[in-house]
Amino acid sequence: MVERIQATVNSFRQEWLQANRRQPIMALALWLGLATLVALALASLIPIVLSGSVQLAGQQNLRYGLLGGMMGLAGTAAGAALALSIRSVSAKTEDAILGFAAGMMLAAAAFSLIMPGLEHAATLTSQPMLPAIVVVAGLFLGVFLMLGLDRFVPHYHDQVGECGVGCSRLSKVWLFVLAIAIHNLPEGMAIGVGFANGDWSAGFPLASAIAIQDIPEGLAVALTLRAVGLPMMRSVLVAAATGLLEPIGAVIGWALTGGFQMAYPLGMGLAAGAMIFVVSHEVIPETHRRGHQTAATMGLMIGFAVMMFLDTALG
Repeated sequence: MVERIQATVNSFRQEWLQANRRQPIMALALWLGLATLVALALASLIPIVLSGSVQLAGQQNLRYGLLGGMMGLAGTAAGAALALSIRSVSAKTEDAILGFAAGMMLAAAAFSLIMPGLEHAATLTSQPMLPAIVVVAGLFLGVFLMLGLDRFVPHYHDQVGECGVGCSRLSKVWLFVLAIAIHNLPEGMAIGVGFANGDWSAGFPLASAIAIQDIPEGLAVALTLRAVGLPMMRSVLVAAATGLLEPIGAVIGWALTGGFQMAYPLGMGLAAGAMIFVVSHEVIPETHRRGHQTAATMGLMIGFAVMMFLDTALG
């Protein structure tokens, strides 16, 4: 058994190295994004380790982030549970629902991440261009990270099929779960970043919006898992479990932004870039492949408007 696992790991390692050599630019994007995450996290965590404690304000921000992440988990679980009573959803309705989720994510990236990031960076410097440079740098780091994960992590999309490295060694169910994990992680990071500065007015609307859009997303995941052959109850449980990536991502987001002052707007940009990438690269194309562009676009506009309202009303 041990030899079999070792052989599988070695084989996957060889495939990974070959993929890195074939696609050096994509590999560079992934390693650049990961290196940025590690550097920002270490800048936050090393002072905590050296001091032996987290300051009271940091503890409160972490609790806020975890609460926001749990809201995302609850939304995903609630949507997954709906699959017990909703046996099927028409393709047009599913595309409209996913469009709604995409609209909320786009608005959240703009109003709850990019704009607060610019405002915070402006308070730290008198240079008029520096806030935009910092947030834009974060945007592209988020895009590089997601681009690398999408290209190298094995996963599955219903319309596109298998993507990433080592797909032949995993079942379709696990590939689909990894696809959702890639999707949910930046949402959790966005929640953690939103609360990292202790700004409830920035974090709560964002967490609420992500939790709301996680409901139809959880339902879609459960129905898709059932469609690829998983039993009903297991589909619901696995779909709900994918929401665990949200509190985990929230902790990562919190850790990214506490090292130095400019890390906060940089992290806001990074989370926004990751979310925009997911929307443009995965969600919108998925909703347009079956000829329901109008329904999906209307759903996106409604979702964008709802998130904009939440950000204004709750912020």
